[in-house]
Amino acid sequence: MSGRTLALGDIHGCSLALRAIIRAIDPTAEDLVIALGDFVDRGPDSRGVLEQMVELVERCEVIPLLGNHELMLLEAIESEENLEFWLQCGGAATLDSYDGDLANIPEIHLAFFRGCRRYYETDSHIFVHANYDANLALQEQPDALLFWEHLMMYPDGTNTIPARHYSGKVAVVGHTPQGNGEIMDLGDLICIDTYCFGGGWLTALEVETGQVWQADQFGNLRDK
Repeated sequence: MSGRTLALGDIHGCSLALRAIIRAIDPTAEDLVIALGDFVDRGPDSRGVLEQMVELVERCEVIPLLGNHELMLLEAIESEENLEFWLQCGGAATLDSYDGDLANIPEIHLAFFRGCRRYYETDSHIFVHANYDANLALQEQPDALLFWEHLMMYPDGTNTIPARHYSGKVAVVGHTPQGNGEIMDLGDLICIDTYCFGGGWLTALEVETGQVWQADQFGNLRDK
């Protein structure tokens, strides 16, 4: 591929931010966009996010990854108990965007969720939603790491920030919201969940060059 490889952080229903980012990066058919999951929940317009993602698939190559919020949504469809859990974790905002009824989610949006991958890798980078075991191949990673575990150093000394993956590749992840709105770049691990729904930014990163685009939930691009 001669185009760019672009990673897209957690969107969480911020459709105006996504629209601004897509406009700014102006992807072509040669570009690859790897979206790190958590398209839905918490923000005001999850439906609008999905509409744009479906359109983006027609414009360039898109690799959507499964986030824990997509997992919860899909499980909510299966049982009332899972529905209540999802609603308490931000799903109520998503349900509102579909006029309060799961039955209103179009099949094309459900197909998008079901087509999300667990992980992705290139010759130089690995991409997962949340976290990873540095000593395991991507296909062996447990769900608890891939979708749920935050990157944290806890007061008791517990550290869930992994070492460089044994492959030597740089990891690009989301899931752990950076409350200051800044990318966490540890060299071998880059977190681009920059807390868009909470007052931060939606981040797109061109992984080869390090170029960054950011937009807030109102669609304003960040000056660099």
